[in-house]
Amino acid sequence: MTKIVDLQSFRERALEQKSFGPWQKRFGESFGAHTRISDLSDKTLFSLAQPGETSTTAFYELIMGALDLGPAAKFYYLANDEQMRVVDIHLLLADHVRFELMRRLGWLKTLPCSRYSLIELVQQFEAVKQQARQAPPELNDSHPEYGAYRQLAGGDKDVFIRRMLRDAIEAFKQQLGE
Repeated sequence: MTKIVDLQSFRERALEQKSFGPWQKRFGESFGAHTRISDLSDKTLFSLAQPGETSTTAFYELIMGALDLGPAAKFYYLANDEQMRVVDIHLLLADHVRFELMRRLGWLKTLPCSRYSLIELVQQFEAVKQQARQAPPELNDSHPEYGAYRQLAGGDKDVFIRRMLRDAIEAFKQQLGE
């Protein structure tokens, strides 16, 4: 008797392996096609929020796997336009990871792009980028700096929040006890 293979679930498992195989080794956790940034453990989120080569490599592993571009070690062998695409997606993901960190601290309200899985953030990058521009994160009104934030115009509010990223990473580190 022949065994019927569900092609869709086979493709999904293959995509999960390409995208998250390196992460499962790196972080020692399980990830799947539907994993969102909000599903990440505090430890993994904190690791990804750190600027530097380690987090960059981790993002490249995910992005290049989800786009079927090969392992992260092959990044420098990609054509320039593919490299730029990977870098652009990396920057978007890094922003959203850091915004999630700020949300967990209670500094930000809900994040507009939080409904997307990590793989969707990569594969639907252009649409997500547009949505993120139209609905940037907002400072929670319980934050001590909310009064100053509220008086700013649209783009200045985004800059205000981005200036808080370093403090957010440090506050999250203390919360984790690291």
